[in-house]
Amino acid sequence: MSAYDNIARGVLRFRRHVFPQRRAVYESLAKHQAPQVLFIGCIDSRVAPADLCHTGPGEMFVERTPGNLVPVYAETAVGVSASIEYAVVALEVAHIIVCGHSDCGALKGLMHPEKLQVLPAVGRWLSHATEALAEVDAAHPQADEATRLALLAQANVRHQLAHLATHPSVRARMAQGQLSLHGWVYDIPTGRVEQYESATGEFLLWPPG
Repeated sequence: MSAYDNIARGVLRFRRHVFPQRRAVYESLAKHQAPQVLFIGCIDSRVAPADLCHTGPGEMFVERTPGNLVPVYAETAVGVSASIEYAVVALEVAHIIVCGHSDCGALKGLMHPEKLQVLPAVGRWLSHATEALAEVDAAHPQADEATRLALLAQANVRHQLAHLATHPSVRARMAQGQLSLHGWVYDIPTGRVEQYESATGEFLLWPPG
């Protein structure tokens, strides 16, 4: 059985079993959505935002990009910027999470640009993370491959939070105290989430316990 056949079976299960049990929820969502969180994560298939956050339909607005990257705001740019603007202005989300993760293929590509020769579009996109790589390499020139990647995942989240704050809609809502930004790194094999604490510059287990 092919992967697409498995998806067909999943859709059938949804239609026959899941949807009938939650019909009222879906009928309400058909008319209105009011998520309070924008989740910006990587496109990696191993990162499932709804599973990680245990959220249901309508609870979280999700934008996914290679490497969970957020370009610095520019008048000519669309795509990710449009998603951010819509979530912040139209949906009035109260929180934005930028979530990186372990073993990120995009960040591995950033570390080894020679492997991106057949992926020129990916290479151009990863330019939005070069500051993070430069920071890690300058601070930890002797780091081994695994350590370098782990440090890069953290540095990348911090830099993408800074990029996010350049967006006018984000900056305006933050100035009004109506929007909070959060930086996470999700460890796939353990299920741990570490959150960036700006006061100390550390990534700590979140939530504690």
